[in-house]
Amino acid sequence: MTTYGRYPITFIRGKGSWLWDNDGNRYLDFTSGIAVTNLGHSHPAIIKALREQSKKLATVCNLFHIEEQADLAELLIKNSFADKVFFCNSGAEANEGAIKLARKWGGANGGRYKIISAKGSFHGRTLGALSSTGQREYQKGFRPLLKGFKFVPYGETDPIRRAIRDEKTCAVILEPIQGENGVIVPPDDYLKKVRELCTNNNILLILDEIQVGLGRTGRLYAYEHSAIVPDIMTLAKALGGGIPCGAVLANDGVSISFTPGSHGSTLGGNPLAMRTGSAVLKAILDNGLLDNSSKLGDYFNNRLKYIENKFSSLINEARGKGLILGLEFRRKEIAKEAVNKCIAKGLLTILTVEKVMRILPPLTVNKYEIDFAINKLEETLEEVQYA
Repeated sequence: MTTYGRYPITFIRGKGSWLWDNDGNRYLDFTSGIAVTNLGHSHPAIIKALREQSKKLATVCNLFHIEEQADLAELLIKNSFADKVFFCNSGAEANEGAIKLARKWGGANGGRYKIISAKGSFHGRTLGALSSTGQREYQKGFRPLLKGFKFVPYGETDPIRRAIRDEKTCAVILEPIQGENGVIVPPDDYLKKVRELCTNNNILLILDEIQVGLGRTGRLYAYEHSAIVPDIMTLAKALGGGIPCGAVLANDGVSISFTPGSHGSTLGGNPLAMRTGSAVLKAILDNGLLDNSSKLGDYFNNRLKYIENKFSSLINEARGKGLILGLEFRRKEIAKEAVNKCIAKGLLTILTVEKVMRILPPLTVNKYEIDFAINKLEETLEEVQYA
């Protein structure tokens, strides 16, 4: 179906940060499948996990115990705030699960069901996740949406303080950084203040770490920068390294609300995805990729600041954290032309909110690849500026 506006390119092979099309052209992939291939393409740990597990067992009914599922759950719990994990297949499914869990908890705690979300947020395209998304353009044609969501400005705490006065509020759902909205980084104390509001009012804090989690910001989870913990967290994208895999993580006090039959997934937590997820998480933790994301993220951000200053007539701002970066252009026409010209020169990035170039390198990126990207970007903007 015509759900994607595709570029006229067909990729057939990938290695590390690079992709090759069916004509043999090479491209530097700084989309990472929209933050999916955090280990790059064809990573040996992922290949090994897929080969070994596919010979044993790909899937089995969730009515039985699954060893690989327990292994990944243990890894996630050991390396997060959580006590329990529910596995699914995607980010939208993870957020659907988080919404259901929050409402199940809220129902048992005063009949509460309303959830506060942020304007500009993106939580997925299924109906519940879409209802919690604060961007009207994604919701056009799909109304009526799920009721019970209130939207407040992102990065501000006073609107949340006012909104939670509604006695039916059970949760706040936020992205630590808004990726789809153009890489919007909130004030440093934002999440800490929201955490305090939620705690003081007995309201759950749900963090959607689907795009920024698993090392992209230089920490395993973006919430770690704020020295807080959520009550519920959602993961997907990078968790499977290219194999569909999502997860809802929660503490014991919340997760107890899910009882047998209250939620489920036919393919969620299948052995193939779980084995791959464990391989991804171990590679991120054991191979210095968090440090690489932090150090090279700073390096890349500084290089983008140079681009911002040199082409100030075209660019409003370079921003980001770790390896989720954005260049906001002054006009959407310039942004579209820049993204298209970069693709023609062999650099893949993502155009979002019409005028932001979103840049998502794999965590395995090196300085040569960043410099290659900066050179291609500089060439592109020279052409755009003097066209």
